[in-house]
Amino acid sequence: MRNANAAKYATAGLLACLMGSTALAQDKPFSGITLTIASQNDQFAPVIAELAPKFEAETGATVKVDILDYGSLLTKTTADYIGDTEGYDLVTMDIVWAGEYAENGYSVELSELIERDADEIDVDDIYPNLMMGLGNYEGQQIAFPFAGYANVLAYNKTRLDAAGLEPPKTMEEFVAAAEKLTDPAAGLYGFVANGQKGPASAQDWMQYNSEMGGSIMSEDGMPTLNSDANVESLKVYRDLFRNAAPPGAAGYDWGGREESFRQGVAALMQTWSVGAPGYYNPEISKVVDDVAITTAPHPGDVAPSYGIGGWGMAINADVSPEEQEAAWAFIKWLTSPEIHKEFNMLGAGSFLRKSEMTDPDLMAKFPFLPVLAETFENGNYDYRPRIPEYPQIQDFLGTAVNSVLVGDADPKEALDAAQAQAEDLF
Repeated sequence: MRNANAAKYATAGLLACLMGSTALAQDKPFSGITLTIASQNDQFAPVIAELAPKFEAETGATVKVDILDYGSLLTKTTADYIGDTEGYDLVTMDIVWAGEYAENGYSVELSELIERDADEIDVDDIYPNLMMGLGNYEGQQIAFPFAGYANVLAYNKTRLDAAGLEPPKTMEEFVAAAEKLTDPAAGLYGFVANGQKGPASAQDWMQYNSEMGGSIMSEDGMPTLNSDANVESLKVYRDLFRNAAPPGAAGYDWGGREESFRQGVAALMQTWSVGAPGYYNPEISKVVDDVAITTAPHPGDVAPSYGIGGWGMAINADVSPEEQEAAWAFIKWLTSPEIHKEFNMLGAGSFLRKSEMTDPDLMAKFPFLPVLAETFENGNYDYRPRIPEYPQIQDFLGTAVNSVLVGDADPKEALDAAQAQAEDLF
């Protein structure tokens, strides 16, 4: 923890409370302030940039959006935090970075500000799983949720209907359907997922692993990467790639996976809901009339616990109190019911509030919202452990999973190696 920033938190919190509503009541109270956001290049990024001039018109603050790929976002923002260079005022924080942020004091702790502005925020309208998973770590609110993602099953209903199949509800049904829907001679495959070495393969496999009853951490917080359940689930994942995935899928990341589904090549794809609006867009999708979305498969003998992911918005602890207050105002503005609805109507695919799930305009445009509501209500945001060691564990797993998919190692051998590396962290 950076002790210098602990004092900053207290000072900033006191000043924020003193400034409070009186500052915001002034006409354009943040004139002259420029906020720079480091944003993941997901679908929400260009929408934030599109909406930014409206915030400037209302408050006077200029908002610049630096759109970065996942690796660059993590590298550049971490360097900014460690170097105290104040390059970014706001950062989109992946759910799995929560432990690292909390341990190192990278961002402003928001609990006092949330309590101060509770009526304005209407926290009760935000799904508790999103409030906790996308910003809270062991009681510290180190970011505010703005982009909730549900792990869902997207499927080509036309192809399933032709094969006489119902959408699979368990992993056993999923595997059987994927193999039945595969016809290499016709260029059609039953399944697609991330196989690329690194975060892509690690994150997708962890989702499948949880659905098959595996877990990469024990109840006492120690890594169990090479447990029998995990080894078995990696065998299933490997066999899906061998028997039902398009050629080259072992090199796919999120973009390749999504494109395979949108072009009608793959019939079943577990995915983050942020991509769902694109399936209904005829400019990029050939499955507009074929696509359907349902909840993800789950182990057949336990109650569903669906995967939750997404992004919080964190305020850099190094910036001045005035900039912190402007940054907090932007977070409140972006996540307000009116603006967040517009945010999603413009295609951000980043849901947050319970009221959004029943909004007539949003429901008409996005018929899958009931699936998101069920996932957010019954979600698990810790199947990818949000601990400080997560980035390294993800690297170990990303290497292990990909090595199995490309045939360089068997599942037990690969996970034994990853386990040995993980144990060194603890």
